[in-house]
Amino acid sequence: MHKISDYQGYFLEYLSKKTITKEPKNLYAPISYILNLGGKRLRPTLVLMAADIFDGSYKEALDAALAVEVFHNFSLIHDDIMDDAPLRRGKETVHEKWDINTGILSGDAMLINAYQLFENYNGDTFKELAQLFTKTAIEVCEGQQYDIDFETRDDVTIAEYIKMIEYKTAVLVGAALKMGAIVAGATEQCRTSIYDFGRLLGLAFQLQDDYLDAFGNPETFGKQVGGDIIENKKTFLYLKALEFASKDEQKQLIGLFSLNPDDPSEKISTVKSLFESTGAKDVTRTEIEKYTQMAFAALDNLTISEDKKQLLRLFGETLMNRSV
Repeated sequence: MHKISDYQGYFLEYLSKKTITKEPKNLYAPISYILNLGGKRLRPTLVLMAADIFDGSYKEALDAALAVEVFHNFSLIHDDIMDDAPLRRGKETVHEKWDINTGILSGDAMLINAYQLFENYNGDTFKELAQLFTKTAIEVCEGQQYDIDFETRDDVTIAEYIKMIEYKTAVLVGAALKMGAIVAGATEQCRTSIYDFGRLLGLAFQLQDDYLDAFGNPETFGKQVGGDIIENKKTFLYLKALEFASKDEQKQLIGLFSLNPDDPSEKISTVKSLFESTGAKDVTRTEIEKYTQMAFAALDNLTISEDKKQLLRLFGETLMNRSV
């Protein structure tokens, strides 16, 4: 086994070798741009880790890891267009640096390229990877549509919200780990358990992302702080604040989430104050911890050594102690 930072390094080295620079430049330059913006490289690292954990080789999992990262960044390009987001990882989003049409087309090419990478695997491995990827990709699209639908609905429930973030974010984290297990030839039970670990950790991760969107440090968060508030997104923070608020506070919160002011700074400040005064901020922190512990509990079903389980716990703890 290697250190988590080693897997990140192995992936970045492989990514640098696979960067596409061919013509037409305006199709491939945006792809290289977003793939090299940085980020945590969470998903590809998990693919490589899982392959080694189940006695395979991380080297055999590099193409699957790259496919996951390419797909993830494809979804970010299109998400940023839908959200009209100006920043991604502290830099201009693709559609801002180029234009919307370029963002759409480059994103489409990335999705196709992700599928192409699975062609480097043979037989049952190719089939199982492709089937998992197809299932996961459509769930991510469904999650994104739920997210869009929620913007114009006033009756979103906590259960619906959790399903949305499970599909939009968590299933891809689970799939990344399961892909590594597939490449390594792990048992079906281990594949299922490692998927559950990733899915639950992904839920905690997304809840924390929502939390940091409101309460993160703008110097380290990388995205526009308060972006979800500007977009009137019905996040866990918002739904819990609405649940705990007095009638006057509910009326104020609903009213604020019907506004789109030119200068949103006052709206962001007022909403954050309501998140705090209603107790939604603290409850969200508790929920993040709950899903993190549920993820760690899933490791008990893995037939691997304790030191390998500890590596996965360390990854989860590092992830959930982030400020970006």
